[in-house]
Amino acid sequence: MTTRIPPTQGVLLAGGLARRMGGGDKPMRTIGGRTILERVIARLSPQCSGLILNANGDPARFAAFGLQVVADDVPGFPGPLAGILAALDWTAANRPGIEWVLSAAGDCPFLPRDLVARLHEECIGANARLAVAASGEQSHPVIGLWRVDLREELRHALVVEDLRKIDRWTARYPLATVTWPTEPLDPFFNANTVEDIAEAERLAALDAAS
Repeated sequence: MTTRIPPTQGVLLAGGLARRMGGGDKPMRTIGGRTILERVIARLSPQCSGLILNANGDPARFAAFGLQVVADDVPGFPGPLAGILAALDWTAANRPGIEWVLSAAGDCPFLPRDLVARLHEECIGANARLAVAASGEQSHPVIGLWRVDLREELRHALVVEDLRKIDRWTARYPLATVTWPTEPLDPFFNANTVEDIAEAERLAALDAAS
């Protein structure tokens, strides 16, 4: 199936506290001489009409990456849905011609090169309003496509209903799920622990060879 990919704004979600790594920004950890965030940016830049970074705290720590840093609008660090909402609001205000936002975790260094294309194709084919990625038997709801015109409904769910889990919100809409193979590596591998960084070094060599 060949589909014209609609213009898509990308947002990298980098709001995690990395408690299992002793704190700090997980995307700033280094794999094979490059930060995880560098790898994510390099993978998604060709697929998106632009990238922004969702992070809280001092944005200056990300200055070297040259991305607009957008903080959560909803107080209390309610999780990735708040970052997605911030990206939808930013896109509506700054890129009014764009109807779709792709969200991706800032700690996934091996994202698929066809991520945006396949999510859009499945979304169109299934007549869905949202799409999420999966690999193996696991869904990755933080990696998905979101319609900008759903932002007020998302704001209500977050602020009024105190909803926090992405899959509880996506369950309200027609949803497309796109699955990628996990060989030779899982493209949605994310670095959560110090041990994961060691594994990521091994996977980086496989990724470079693919």
